[in-house]
Amino acid sequence: MLPFPFDILRYTIYLMRSITTLDDNWMGRPRSIATALLESDGHRAIVDPGPGSTLETLRQRLQAHGLAVGDLDAILLTHIHLDHAGATGSLVRENPRLAVYVHKNGAPHMADPTKLLASAQRLWPNDLQRLFGETLPVPPENLRILEGGETLALGARKVAVVHTPGHASHHVSYFDNEEGVAFVGDTTGIRIEGHPYVMPATPPPDIDLDIWDTSFAAILERKPARLFLTHFGFSENPSEHILVFREQLHKWAALTEKIIRSAGSDSAAMDAFMSATHAEIAQYLPADEVEHYAFSAGARYLRKRATAAP
Repeated sequence: MLPFPFDILRYTIYLMRSITTLDDNWMGRPRSIATALLESDGHRAIVDPGPGSTLETLRQRLQAHGLAVGDLDAILLTHIHLDHAGATGSLVRENPRLAVYVHKNGAPHMADPTKLLASAQRLWPNDLQRLFGETLPVPPENLRILEGGETLALGARKVAVVHTPGHASHHVSYFDNEEGVAFVGDTTGIRIEGHPYVMPATPPPDIDLDIWDTSFAAILERKPARLFLTHFGFSENPSEHILVFREQLHKWAALTEKIIRSAGSDSAAMDAFMSATHAEIAQYLPADEVEHYAFSAGARYLRKRATAAP
């Protein structure tokens, strides 16, 4: 029996509007940094393009879907940290018509990443280029400034913008209500697709747990069916995910305060924190995934490993 015309139409619309996970294969590791590809009626946008060091991989992932950088129309940034946004300037140089959506507090650092790179250089004095590659400025005319509360028209797709600070003051999340997907960046932590464990991403200096709690409420208020995490992929039960992550976030914050009070030095505090959190992760995951989660958490873990290397 031939399908009804309505079924054909519905399937055609489905094909025209899709969300695809592009694995940026950061540092040669799959399932560490994910870029979301949003396609709708000929309009193509990506959420969090990743660092400059994975730019060639991103090109390859796009090519596998019959696309090139020149076919993209927009970049949606959840926030400006290098593992999420570092490749943006290079992509705009390659495709000058790209619109870059970013919160107003992060926009100046996309136009001039000098301070962003100086801060990163202090964390990774010997490994910045290897980890994150080149970070180029984005011309101001390409920036689309967000405050939260906007609705973006991406082809036929409507995406709502919500300011979700906590992990970073300039963090936003994007909500595709029709497909029920919330693109939450680092707001709901790290959870490698297919595993139950959720852990905090390494926090930047402007972390605020009270404000972070309001961001959890803002996400849940919209009742998304799925979360899309940059680290890494889809999470299918948002309310449970956020409940577990919130508990974990506050637990790790309390652990950090306790360690800082008792440790004699920054180095000793770091060792104690890494030992405690590594042991906790190992309770839930096999050994190879413990390492993978720690790697995906980035920043201080990588810094510790880099300084310990011969």
